[in-house]
Amino acid sequence: MDPRTSAQDVMRCDLCETAVVQMHCDTCLVNLCKACVGEHMISDQTIKHVVVTFQSRKSTPLYPECTTHLKERCKMYCDKCDIPVCTKCLASDQHLGHKLSEILKVVDNKKDKIIKDLTELNETIYPTYQDIASDVQNTMSQLEKKYEDLSTAITKHGEDWHREIDKLVKKLKAEVDEMKNTQLQTLQKHLDEINKTMSDIKDEINSVETVIDSNDLSKLFKVTSNVNIYRSLPQKPVPTLSKFIPEKIQEEKLGKMFGTLSSSSLTSDKHGYSMKTTQKSPEAGSSPPVKQLLDEPETVTTINTGYTGIFNGLYNVACLSDEEIWTSGDNKTMKLYSINQGSLLKSITIKSLRSRGIGDIAVTKSGDLVYSDYNDRTVNIVKNEMIEEVIRLQNWIPHGVCSTSSGDLLVIMDSDDRKQTKVVHYSGFTEKQTIQFDDKGKPLYSSSGYITVNRNLDICVSDWEAKAVVVVNQAGKLRFKYTGHTPAPKNKPFSPRGITTDSQSHILTADYYNDCVHIIDQDGQFLRYIDCGLSYPWGLCTDTNDNLFVAQWKNRQVKKIKYMC
Repeated sequence: MDPRTSAQDVMRCDLCETAVVQMHCDTCLVNLCKACVGEHMISDQTIKHVVVTFQSRKSTPLYPECTTHLKERCKMYCDKCDIPVCTKCLASDQHLGHKLSEILKVVDNKKDKIIKDLTELNETIYPTYQDIASDVQNTMSQLEKKYEDLSTAITKHGEDWHREIDKLVKKLKAEVDEMKNTQLQTLQKHLDEINKTMSDIKDEINSVETVIDSNDLSKLFKVTSNVNIYRSLPQKPVPTLSKFIPEKIQEEKLGKMFGTLSSSSLTSDKHGYSMKTTQKSPEAGSSPPVKQLLDEPETVTTINTGYTGIFNGLYNVACLSDEEIWTSGDNKTMKLYSINQGSLLKSITIKSLRSRGIGDIAVTKSGDLVYSDYNDRTVNIVKNEMIEEVIRLQNWIPHGVCSTSSGDLLVIMDSDDRKQTKVVHYSGFTEKQTIQFDDKGKPLYSSSGYITVNRNLDICVSDWEAKAVVVVNQAGKLRFKYTGHTPAPKNKPFSPRGITTDSQSHILTADYYNDCVHIIDQDGQFLRYIDCGLSYPWGLCTDTNDNLFVAQWKNRQVKKIKYMC
């Protein structure tokens, strides 16, 4: 075994490579035996060799070499130039008047920062990335399962189509057999008549020939010829063969008939991850888990709001929390209800000049209630049960209002003559952005409705007059218009009212006349209906658990519906 390369052997002198290491040069970082110390000291007399016992190595700091003066070591640090300096540097005029520090103090500060960064890397950042990796793997596993379910659903639908096509083929072939048998029977009957006529003609021929060959003249005078009858030939039956006229297979049309896939995407959520801390925080968040729509949405609870009067319907609902909801109807009162108890917790009466005036309600990020008053042309905020006017409009009537994640307000409004509609973005109650026209200068909206903001920051509006959901991006550029889906549950025109979104960036809108809620994805693809026995649905909102709350206009009830798992 080679003693110089064996991992089992003791360390050897770097000079003689034979003797056991006993000393160490902190300047040159060389291991030495005692016999080789003298040789090493005189090997380069231009530098100061610091030789210590091997056990005390690294105890003497190895100062950095000067970049200006060869073989000089730097024991000071120029704070202004941010570089180490040697004694020759200090003797020059280059650093005259500059603040200088002992390099060991600078190194200590540097070490403290490095150790602090190292501690953060070890205790916070690396564990956070471990959690992120685990979260991504979990999301991937969920996606695998969801896409397997998606493929299974497509396969099952394909099998359903095959069964229906087989039934259709069988039906058409049965119709072919029936038509064939009917025509063959008719032709057979005609053939039987022809054969009988042929037999009669043959009999007459034989009879006439017998008379002609006879000498009995009286028989000849008795012959009655039917030639004129036989000369009139029967009508010729011409069968009209049924033709199979196949529809031309058009992939696009067939694809729409079979079913389409909504678009998928991976969006970046800058608020999706949070840095791991040693203390547990209820605000620590992560990207929302992938959820699946339930095959059969279910009603969790129903809340009777107590609004009365023939025309006093229930219009709006807004979640204050997962336990409480605000409501408003066709009067001047906004009511706060306990979801679990169904009990009235609080009432706020607005100061509108008329008997009614609440256009829409919303809850801000800080938990304050906001409402629009279309009679007074104002947007107001309720803090500690005190109403504060924050926006007053001139020549415009506010309706839908919503609060963004940053605490800003979005308001959709009509002009006094009802000929123009626009969305205005308020930041700190100061007008920041107006959204009214598309790239070609045409109006984006036909009338006011309700408004919400999706997780991808798209602005979604239910345009009542246009019977459409209009979606623009954060910059106000039109992304798409959704005009409903057929067949509708009651086969009535799409009539959008309240609108909201959920953690999966789904857009949900109430369809007033079809007694249902439409769910579309963030790109406008229809996903499904929610009905759950709804009656004239109007206002919508969702809580943090993606439960849907539906304000029903006629029966003045709010339904809490579970539609995702």
